[in-house]
Amino acid sequence: MFLADKASDDGSGIWCSKGTIQRHTELGETTVKRTVREFLKEGILVETGARTCKNGFTVVYRIDLAKVEALDPTLEPEIETGSTVAPVQYGPGTGATVARVPGPPRPPNHPKTIHKPPTRRREAAVDEDAEKVLAAYPPDRLRGKAACLAQIEEAMKEGIEPEDLRQAVQAYATDSAGFTRSKVCFSDNWFKSGRWRAYVEDIAKGREEAEVKQAEMLEGVAGWVTDRHPLCRHITAKQIDGLLASKLVTKAQIQAAGLRS
Repeated sequence: MFLADKASDDGSGIWCSKGTIQRHTELGETTVKRTVREFLKEGILVETGARTCKNGFTVVYRIDLAKVEALDPTLEPEIETGSTVAPVQYGPGTGATVARVPGPPRPPNHPKTIHKPPTRRREAAVDEDAEKVLAAYPPDRLRGKAACLAQIEEAMKEGIEPEDLRQAVQAYATDSAGFTRSKVCFSDNWFKSGRWRAYVEDIAKGREEAEVKQAEMLEGVAGWVTDRHPLCRHITAKQIDGLLASKLVTKAQIQAAGLRS
């Protein structure tokens, strides 16, 4: 569904790294890679080229819509309880009401029903996140607060995590700590020109590398467990949880190695 969301109407134009897929779907790196391989093998995904990026290139995919349409449906069939001539009710109900209180002038699904506007909690949360990001910018270079907040909110709408933006600002502040005033970038220009993107990409790359190392470490620890190696006594409870979550070993193997799951 994530790949479909990134695709054009004809299924083409999908270009996003496996790390991006992993972050947005909250799946493991191994799961993402295995699923993409299976989609390619089944013909659901088709490689159509490559697109250059900072770290090399990203493969461009296309979803074969004909293959998707040929798949067996997974949606449960609706239970038929009868049919109506006009499914949408255009008038109030005529049945009994609780405590003889008349119903509303028109039912909720009436086309002309005016629903209450959504709450402003989400907007308040976005504003708070944007404020935290901007607060990390060196105070002597702050300029055009309203414009900065608007740019930060636009970045978050693109799917950039607020914490990644905040870390990007902190990284820039560290890199430019010794710059003279003539060489620094004021906040409005920094956000408007998108100079945070390079830092966010570096953060994402570092996170992916750390996750790869973590996965490799867990695979090594899983080998200890399956072999019942003496080094199993050094395995921590957190590592056990990681092994079980990644399904590298089973509870029975954990117990057989003399560990508590």
